Amino acid sequence: MDDELNVTYITFDGHVEVQKYRYLYFVIMFTAYILIICSNSTIVGIIVINKALHEPMYIFIAALLINSVLYSTAIYPKLLIDFLSEKQIISYSACLFQWFVYYTLGGSEFFLLSVMAYDRYVSICKPLQYPTIMRKTTVYILLIFAWMLPACQFSVGPFLIANKKLCYFILKGIICNSTIQKLHCVRSTNIYGLIVLVSAVPLPLLFILFTYTRILVIIYRSSREVRRKAAQTCLPHLLVLINFSCLTTYDVLVGRLETNVSKTVRLIMSLQMILYHPLFNPIIYGLKLKEIYKHLKRLFSQDKLN
Repeated sequence: MDDELNVTYITFDGHVEVQKYRYLYFVIMFTAYILIICSNSTIVGIIVINKALHEPMYIFIAALLINSVLYSTAIYPKLLIDFLSEKQIISYSACLFQWFVYYTLGGSEFFLLSVMAYDRYVSICKPLQYPTIMRKTTVYILLIFAWMLPACQFSVGPFLIANKKLCYFILKGIICNSTIQKLHCVRSTNIYGLIVLVSAVPLPLLFILFTYTRILVIIYRSSREVRRKAAQTCLPHLLVLINFSCLTTYDVLVGRLETNVSKTVRLIMSLQMILYHPLFNPIIYGLKLKEIYKHLKRLFSQDKLN
């Protein structure tokens, strides 16, 4: 607590030998951040420039990749500063803000994956109705909801806990996530938080699973060519979904349960969430989707010729 400014500071205790390897950590994470921005922005740029890719599926992919860049930008700058600082601290208000952005964009990811699953369902199961259902207006409305709905849901949480008394000032992590609730003197069951958690993760997940189950039933009865095309477009979405769901499950369990996870394991899993996942998305969509891969190949072949 800074008495002069009346600011409460939280200390991050999730770093492993940061004093010894601070410059190594910084170089690795700075390189990762640049790669995240460049790889995601490249595919978004390809989708924006090429009118042939101005279809709902590719627009939703662009939105997902933009979400990854925003997610990383909410975490990396502070993390890089911490690596070069003597003390890894953050004000309580800034911590709450990072918590809000972290979960808002996480919620947006699940919402976008749900929308993408629905888009594939309509495209494969109701191809004749696809142009009518997935109109430009519908796409824009879904995109607005993808960011506004989670923002409204998760904005209440910080206000509910902002004035709660803190008895602990050391956070077992490298970023502000749900473990912040373990710092409060009195830990009560947050009913609203549980409702938001269920609406933001399990419900979209169940909807996605139901949608892909319906798709599998339809393509099982279809020709080999239909199955091949469906696999090309659905597989990348499923890989991203499985990856993000596993990492989200870990994050929720660590925040909700009294788990005695070692500091090294906790750091590795945190880095998986903030490093591996934002890089995973552009790699999967860039290599697995034929149209995007074709434009990427053309882009890099032109660079070599120049």
